[in-house]
Amino acid sequence: MVSYVLNDNTAVSVPEETRARVLAAMHELGYVPNRAARSLRTSKTLTIASIIPDITNPFYPAFVRGIQDVADYHGYDLIMYNSDGAAEKERKYLDSVEQGRADGLVGVFFHVSARELGGLLEQGIAIVRLEAMRKWPGDLPLDNIFVDSLTATRDAITYLVGRGYREVAMLGNTPGPGEARQLGYRQALQSAGVLVRDEYVIRCDFTEAGGYLGMQALLALPTRPDAVFAANDVMAMGALAAIQAAGLQVPADIAVMGFDDIPLARLLTPPLTTVRQYQTQLGRRAAELLLERLTGTYTGPGRSQEMPYEIVPRTST
Repeated sequence: MVSYVLNDNTAVSVPEETRARVLAAMHELGYVPNRAARSLRTSKTLTIASIIPDITNPFYPAFVRGIQDVADYHGYDLIMYNSDGAAEKERKYLDSVEQGRADGLVGVFFHVSARELGGLLEQGIAIVRLEAMRKWPGDLPLDNIFVDSLTATRDAITYLVGRGYREVAMLGNTPGPGEARQLGYRQALQSAGVLVRDEYVIRCDFTEAGGYLGMQALLALPTRPDAVFAANDVMAMGALAAIQAAGLQVPADIAVMGFDDIPLARLLTPPLTTVRQYQTQLGRRAAELLLERLTGTYTGPGRSQEMPYEIVPRTST
């Protein structure tokens, strides 16, 4: 029974009470499993990898925390790669995983296609992707988890229009979630009968500095917008700073809305209206799908699971 707990064996059902007693006894005795020996015996690294685009964006540490919670429970270590959203880094870190450094991977990819993951999948490396929209993996045993960014952005812009804003701009970029969010922005304005101004769509980095520079570009237009939607909260923070530096008031002169609901969003001045994603919950669910593959609980075709979001009104709009 002890070995079933230590090896997280799903072939035998271990009652939670028994599992807890075994783990408590291990703690009391100071027992530490020999992971190297276990890896040799099972031909597994007992490690999960995670590739994320930006560790400085508060969305991703919370996402990774969710992965780690599940990994810890199942006795897996977690290694993390920061790709900076760059194609060469995404592929470099995939090569590292393919060389045997991990049994499974949770990834956020802006450039790597599903087909490019085929080599890892053929080696039995389980993969779960965080996506901005539903993507079906076809015949690949590849799982996706996503918040529908297009629909969420349509709801966000519809909320702004419902508040009376008609000159609505957007800060964002492609690749990554910016593409889906820009499409949702355009669709929502068109559906509301509001003119879509190309000059109101500013391409900028998904960073605070990018949001600041993008907002400066909007403020320099002959007709400035009365509201701006930023494709993430970090850009929205930069936009708030640029508006305030120009001597303008939010929302009296320009309303600002973000996307993600990072912890800082409610602490800004004014607190930021945003689209809430449940980052830690996303990470946990991604890791659960991955562990189902690694433990053999699930061996079927690729899955695509949608996760919730909600509009969070605050005083920036």
